[in-house]
Amino acid sequence: MRWPILLATSVAAMSLASNAFADKYEDLVAKGFRWATADGPYAAVSKEDAHRVATHLSDSEIIKLVEEVKVYYLTPGTLVQVIDEDKKAGLSKIRMAGITSDLWTLSSFLTKRPIKDTYGVVETPETSGLIPTSEPIIDAGPTPAPPSFGTNPVPGALESPIPGVSPVPGALESPTPSENLMPEESPSPSESPQPSASPTPGTTP
Repeated sequence: MRWPILLATSVAAMSLASNAFADKYEDLVAKGFRWATADGPYAAVSKEDAHRVATHLSDSEIIKLVEEVKVYYLTPGTLVQVIDEDKKAGLSKIRMAGITSDLWTLSSFLTKRPIKDTYGVVETPETSGLIPTSEPIIDAGPTPAPPSFGTNPVPGALESPIPGVSPVPGALESPTPSENLMPEESPSPSESPQPSASPTPGTTP
């Protein structure tokens, strides 16, 4: 009798865990997010191509559509967001991470039940890239003001010959030293004239 009880308990626990797992993503489902179940080029730019690829086209036809960028691949667990539906045609218009244009795929290729991707992870808008995460902004501080070239100089400041470069206070631009001039030679004193010889007394000239 104990085996049936243990089995029933295990099944009930698994059911509760599964329900809790699904409830966690109910908010995403309400916003139109779905998980892909198909594996192949089943997301197309046009409704017609979405139907064509679903009817098992030949490899050459699929390669041609891929080369023309008319179809994209879906893989199981890929998160998409449904933005429109054509219930009569059985198609859903979706958005995929990394693709700028909206695509069409069969609604039967999508599920509201979260399933794991090829890495074993259930994708969310943040992890899949559908909603980009904010990057931290580096604060480089205030931008320095450009140098002022006003007409009101600071009293006592020297005007710099190079704009934006302040001269060293107290420094004067010295001219190129000229060659040292030799001091003028003093004129040689003129030779004093020799005094005339006095005549010898008693001698008549």
